[in-house]
Amino acid sequence: MPVKLLPETLINQIAAGEVIERPASAAKELIENAIDAGATRIEIATAGGGKSLIRITDNGGGMDAADLDLAVRRHCTSKISETLDDIRTLGFRGEALPSIGSVAKLTITSRRQGDEEGSQVSVVGGRTSPVRPAAANSGTVVEVRDIFFATPARLKFLKSERAETAAITEMVKRMAIAFPSVRFVLSGADRSTLELPSTGDDHLARIAQILGQEFRENAIEIDAEREDVALTGFAGVPTFNRGNSGHQYAFVNGRPVQDKLILSAVRGAYAETIPSGRYPVAVLSITLDPALVDVNVHPAKADVRFRDPGLVRGLIVGAIREALAREGSRASTTGGAGLMRAFRPGFAASTPASPWTPATSPSRPLSPMHGFGERPQAAFDAFITPSARADQPLQPEGFSTDANGSGEPSPQHRLGAARAQLHENYIVAQTENGLVIVDQHAAHERLVFEAMRKSIDAGRLASQTLLIPEIVDLPEEDCDRLMSHATELDRFGLSIERFGPGAIAVRETPAMLGEMDAVSLVRDLSDEIAEWNTSGGLKSRLEHVAATMACHGSVRSGRRLRPEEMNALLRQMEATPGSGQCNHGRPTYIELKLSDIERLFGRS
Repeated sequence: MPVKLLPETLINQIAAGEVIERPASAAKELIENAIDAGATRIEIATAGGGKSLIRITDNGGGMDAADLDLAVRRHCTSKISETLDDIRTLGFRGEALPSIGSVAKLTITSRRQGDEEGSQVSVVGGRTSPVRPAAANSGTVVEVRDIFFATPARLKFLKSERAETAAITEMVKRMAIAFPSVRFVLSGADRSTLELPSTGDDHLARIAQILGQEFRENAIEIDAEREDVALTGFAGVPTFNRGNSGHQYAFVNGRPVQDKLILSAVRGAYAETIPSGRYPVAVLSITLDPALVDVNVHPAKADVRFRDPGLVRGLIVGAIREALAREGSRASTTGGAGLMRAFRPGFAASTPASPWTPATSPSRPLSPMHGFGERPQAAFDAFITPSARADQPLQPEGFSTDANGSGEPSPQHRLGAARAQLHENYIVAQTENGLVIVDQHAAHERLVFEAMRKSIDAGRLASQTLLIPEIVDLPEEDCDRLMSHATELDRFGLSIERFGPGAIAVRETPAMLGEMDAVSLVRDLSDEIAEWNTSGGLKSRLEHVAATMACHGSVRSGRRLRPEEMNALLRQMEATPGSGQCNHGRPTYIELKLSDIERLFGRS
């Protein structure tokens, strides 16, 4: 068949297949144009999920008749001239308006500030009408009706009206986070009105409009720079997480993106701090020289390509981890809110017995501060750091206790002083302005993990030789996997050998963990190794091992603790990064403010 030039309308429809995937894509392109035009107020109206109508009204610079005539032609733009190395605007391809006009009914009405009258142009299914005078306010109104009427096949693939409405809402929220100084109003017959007033330079206030006030209360500020690449934004504490990744927002030079490298870096930064199936909440903005990033990867402009991806990933991971180390031990306010809800009048527990069992309960009694059981308690033998032996009571320097060993809360003791132990697992501590409830197993598990991770960086952990080696029977393939990582396990003081085709002999265990169930540990490690990502680096694999070992080496639920042991645990939590959640991402403590307690009793 002979080669021939396609008609202009068909060319535009082909381009529209990539640029305009759904109504939300069209709305995004039009909002970007409004922002590039200097708009400070943008109103979006939709009907039928954007299928019937999308109307964007802005107060930007506007266009005259000559601009309108060119604007609906392919590759006509005011935003770039000769190169793609210095793109500082959201739009630059000059494809959006002709692409939309080729598949929908497009009308643009605009007036530049200072002009006496406006102009209007229409494009219906790729056919352009001449520009004509029209009454208009300063700025631009773009109206898109019956999207994809000219390409019925594409129309059939659109989702339900509710789904398309939600997609437009999500897109507007991302644009609003990127530009807090712009006022956005989203309305229509297919939705409730969403109004987002300008917050000026207060980026966190705009984020709170989108993600809620809870994020503001649980956010850690990010501000880092490496080799002229700057990273700013906010990351939620690990215990403030969500069930999907939809609450992760990334921006590159002000452009909202959904880049895989950035999202992967966020996951890596929160590794070992968030439960499986849960996702962190973060809003990150990367600023760098436009020449160091390619935004022309795809017509939709949602993906970018960095010249030095390793630098960007390292910056993200390092900055978030530093922030978590600095403030990540904070408890999420959602824990206290949940506790408040549990105490409201009329609350019905989902289980027959309340966890707040009276002291007369025959099952697991509350342990008051006086007399922790009838028999003397052994030292806090599971709570061992490289600088403390198992047979030594832990008493952090500078911490004084009263006659009962309970101590008194002071400004430097953020987690207060232990007052009681509930159900032999939950430590209740009094703080200056409330109380905290600590899960002793989850908290100690995190402390052991951090101690192991710190010690492994300095070399092989000290080990203890078993008088009689433990023999662990396992399937042959599990034995093969364990032995392939024997060198890595040895760095933790766990020495193993093959003992026939279906067994492993454990000869040494980490001294840090004290007396432990080596068989159970090896079986769990076998399961963990089977789940490892084979592409992961040595460091990530070692942290998997440390997390599993920490779980086996931490103080167990059901263990009664003396006052000084509980207070030692609290002080160590205050000094340990990431102690607000265990290795599996669950919270280690819940904080309840005194004002909340008083409200429960109607005192405020």
